Amino acid sequence: EGQDMTVCLGNGEVKSCAVVKYSAAPPPTTYALLQEKTDLKLPPANWLRENPQLGSAGTTVLGSSSKSKPFSSFGMAYDFIDCIGDDVDVVSDSENIKKLLKIPYSKSHVSMAVHRVGRTLLLDELDTQELLRRSSQTGDWTWLKEIYQRLIDQKWQRKKKSKEHWYQKAILSKFLYYSINGDGAAEPVTEDMIEEDEENGAEEYSSSWPATFTSAMSEGLRNDFVRNIMWTFEDIHMLVGSNMPIFGGGRYPAVSLRLRDSNKPINILTGIDYWLDNLMCNVPELVMCFHVNGIVQKYEMIKTEDIPHLENSTFSTRVVKDIAQNILSFLKSNCTKEGHTYWLFKASGSDIVKLYDLTTLCEEAEEEKYQNPFTLPVAVLLYRVASNLMLKASQNRKHYGKIRTLLLNCVKLLDPEKHPQIIASAYYMLSELFQLDELPDEDGGESLRAGGSEDSYSDEDREEEEEDDDLTEDGEDMGTYGNRSRPQDDSKAVAVIRSVGELSVPEKYKSTHQIRPSCAFPVSQDKEERCRHVLSYVLKGLKAVDGCIKKESDLPAADPNTPIPLKYEDGGGNGASEKGISLLLERGQADQKHPTRSGMIPDSWQHRMKLQLFLKASKAYYVLSDAATNLLKYGRALRYIKLSLQCYDAYCSVSETLRPHVLQFHSQCLSLCGDIQLMLAQNASNRAAYLEEYSYQTKEDQEILHSLHRESSCQDFSMATDLAMDPEYQLFVSCRCYEAAHDMLTSEVLKDQSSDQLSQVLRRLGNIRNEMGVYYMNQAAAMQTEKRVKKSVSAAEQDLWKKSFSFFEKGMKDFEAIRDSTNTALLLCNTGRLMRICAQAHCPVSADESRGEFSPEEALYYNKAVDYYLQALRALGSRKGHPAVWDSVNWELSTTYFTLATLLQDYAPLSRKAQEQIEREVTDAMMKSLKYCDLQTESARQPLYQYRAATIHHRLASMYHSCFRNQVGDEHLRKQHRSLAELHYSKAVSLFLSLKDAPCELLRTLLERVAFTEFTMTGQSSSVAKLKSLIGAIEIMSEIRHAFQLIQKELLEEQEESPDSPDRVGGSRSGLDLQEVLKLIGVFEPSFSFLLLQVIKLMTTSKRKPR
Repeated sequence: EGQDMTVCLGNGEVKSCAVVKYSAAPPPTTYALLQEKTDLKLPPANWLRENPQLGSAGTTVLGSSSKSKPFSSFGMAYDFIDCIGDDVDVVSDSENIKKLLKIPYSKSHVSMAVHRVGRTLLLDELDTQELLRRSSQTGDWTWLKEIYQRLIDQKWQRKKKSKEHWYQKAILSKFLYYSINGDGAAEPVTEDMIEEDEENGAEEYSSSWPATFTSAMSEGLRNDFVRNIMWTFEDIHMLVGSNMPIFGGGRYPAVSLRLRDSNKPINILTGIDYWLDNLMCNVPELVMCFHVNGIVQKYEMIKTEDIPHLENSTFSTRVVKDIAQNILSFLKSNCTKEGHTYWLFKASGSDIVKLYDLTTLCEEAEEEKYQNPFTLPVAVLLYRVASNLMLKASQNRKHYGKIRTLLLNCVKLLDPEKHPQIIASAYYMLSELFQLDELPDEDGGESLRAGGSEDSYSDEDREEEEEDDDLTEDGEDMGTYGNRSRPQDDSKAVAVIRSVGELSVPEKYKSTHQIRPSCAFPVSQDKEERCRHVLSYVLKGLKAVDGCIKKESDLPAADPNTPIPLKYEDGGGNGASEKGISLLLERGQADQKHPTRSGMIPDSWQHRMKLQLFLKASKAYYVLSDAATNLLKYGRALRYIKLSLQCYDAYCSVSETLRPHVLQFHSQCLSLCGDIQLMLAQNASNRAAYLEEYSYQTKEDQEILHSLHRESSCQDFSMATDLAMDPEYQLFVSCRCYEAAHDMLTSEVLKDQSSDQLSQVLRRLGNIRNEMGVYYMNQAAAMQTEKRVKKSVSAAEQDLWKKSFSFFEKGMKDFEAIRDSTNTALLLCNTGRLMRICAQAHCPVSADESRGEFSPEEALYYNKAVDYYLQALRALGSRKGHPAVWDSVNWELSTTYFTLATLLQDYAPLSRKAQEQIEREVTDAMMKSLKYCDLQTESARQPLYQYRAATIHHRLASMYHSCFRNQVGDEHLRKQHRSLAELHYSKAVSLFLSLKDAPCELLRTLLERVAFTEFTMTGQSSSVAKLKSLIGAIEIMSEIRHAFQLIQKELLEEQEESPDSPDRVGGSRSGLDLQEVLKLIGVFEPSFSFLLLQVIKLMTTSKRKPR
């Protein structure tokens, strides 16, 4: 099981800290102290049996080191994906780290593959000798052979490993087995058997290499190390794999065992080896067993911090630290392209270290693509690091730049024919990076410091295994590299270390940390741009899926092309058993048992991926449509919502079970579609422009549509998304969209979870029903005005009223459901207006086309209108809540009462009612209209209210004037009528005077009032009373000067504006009725003359009398 313990070692010169992240070995048990003279050439009884204490160091005579050296770092990287890309500088086998740090001291060759993932470098041994041998046998590494021959050596020979090499390996293995406590004594084994075992061991891990990636995935890229350690050496963070057996015993809880030939003194290479092994594995002490020809002589204990000071192997720990920092800086500065395979090479005996970019060299040499066996492991690692970052949802945004670079580089490496699943998943994840529902935060632009390479190559679907280390434990070279056959070509190298001695110079190489800042995440404030990014990735993902469906439908369900069973421990319950890449993909709940239209097998990875991609595309088009709606580009908006619903249609045809969040999104789409159709209906004048926007389509949209059509005809929502030419039909479609959205939200699946959305849809439903009610009401009004002869009400009119009323009624219920009193009041107000239109339609016309008496049908509809207006006021409660709506309803109510009263007065139904009753009804209606005339509130309607109030007072005064004239008998009633007439005349005059723009009305009211005074005078007997009345009348006449001043002012203004135009008799531009003015002047002059004459008469008679 994994351990997580930290021990810091060092002698003060260097800082070293190791954390064991994982250990397959049990806690160390005390080693067995072998008796002197023990013969290590004889195998113990337990030899080569699996033992957790020794791990893989024991099970093969080939010693430690991973079975699949070219890929050993990848196994570790997959297991500790959290560390990759950011926290860790290097991931490698401890043997490779040691080999690098010994470069300045050793004549051995160095050959390593280097890969960059984010800030992390993966180092793996690239044993060219072994690989070239395999190449000549299998042809799989031909490209490497050709590059090697071109760059390093035209002739290469493989030297077989010496007997001495195998002998040293074997006695070390036997020594370790002997050192395990509690096992049986040694049993002799014949030499033939040993040789046979050695050969088997040597071949066991080579015959199947290279193997196909899928079959070897579990073996080849497995993390085979006994322990994985997070080692911090000075400021370098390394994830290292080690198989060094650790025992208990001595003064410390852990020691490492070493076997030394007494005839060979420890050299500096061995010392550095031992010291680094102990530092990496947290081991404070070394136990050395000396032997001569396999016969045990003695043991010696050495503390880890004393190892650098041993005789014959003294070395400076600070220099080793400088070497480490220089090599890391050299590699980080030059291995800059993510996805490229770099080759660090030093020939045996040479002082020059070179770094080649094998990927670029392959491309330059026009080698066949996809044959680099590192390509797939690198691509998978890039993918998994990106996946892991995606799972860190809380800090997602700052990782977006990194994730995007990782995924783009991953996709560049892969062959779409062989790895459609990883490619489709990568593109889906790329589409997920772009937030469609909100603008990115400022930290969205943080980027990965390396990566974003423009280079592109892909892989051969191969996985390589490698036999063990070619060096003896002292690092002596067992192979031959004929580097002196011709001068090496440096021009092909990316970078060169001219002399290994440079590595010992402190800070000789400095890492350039700001490598290619170009991979910042494209943060766009423009929603449309973000959606276009999403759609381009969705399309690429769909192409990857579509490309492999037909071929795979003929294969059995267990799909051999599925490249890698990648596991996501954080991803939920699927775990390692879940086949395929399941990150961010919800398993489709399809109940289909048969392949889809394109031949896709239900619940296959293609099926799940398509579901996600279709839904993502639908959401992107929805956002585009919403943005176009906000820009008032309704044709474009309709095109996008059509595409969104087509994507959704394809989603439905692939998935039979729709999840709640999908249904909720669908209701949003339908709701937006309703909005767009409503706006199109309201903006009919721009129809040509909208049609042009609607008809345009990008190549990308066409390709996505083509992919959708592989699964569905995409016609289910064509009615909702067609651009109709008829506003009535558009309103109808809009209403149907909202109704469908409403039905969905109130269905069993969603009824408990979408209250906000439901109230929005109800508001929209109420609104569209109001729009439709108004539409039919206006149609009815237009039909009425078009009728030349007003006959009885037509069936078509009644049908329009019914439709209009029905929509208003439904709309009110929608608004009541969400307690929206303001809109409820507006709909009640509109219903009131409909009732008035009905009343107007029932206006009786006599044979000569003159207006008949006020009919009971008119009265009925006007009273209904009044009821609806009163309900609207009750719904609002008070003016505070929504003053504009309150004022509007108030005005309409006042107008209705006024119209009712006016019609009753002007076209009195005397055939049905008595004069007195009609007068009462008129007074009642007028007073109610007056009650709702808001004369106090300052608003645009205030002058209108004043004019109406003045008119009401004038009409009432006229009515009482008439009653007073015609009334005979009841003196009390006559007095009442007289005083009421006086009151209303005075109020009417004062209101008309304050208006300043109703001189004719003022003139008429004053003249009527004078006539009223004259009439009252006829009933007076005493001359004093008569004189008083006459003087009162003359005073009223003097008020007329205000009216004449206003008329004169208007005429002068008009003359100034157009001095050339002749006076028109019919009327003036300012709205003054000249004919009316002339007529009133015609009344004024004789009336004034008569008054003056009467005064003179009275004055003369009164003067005569006293005489």
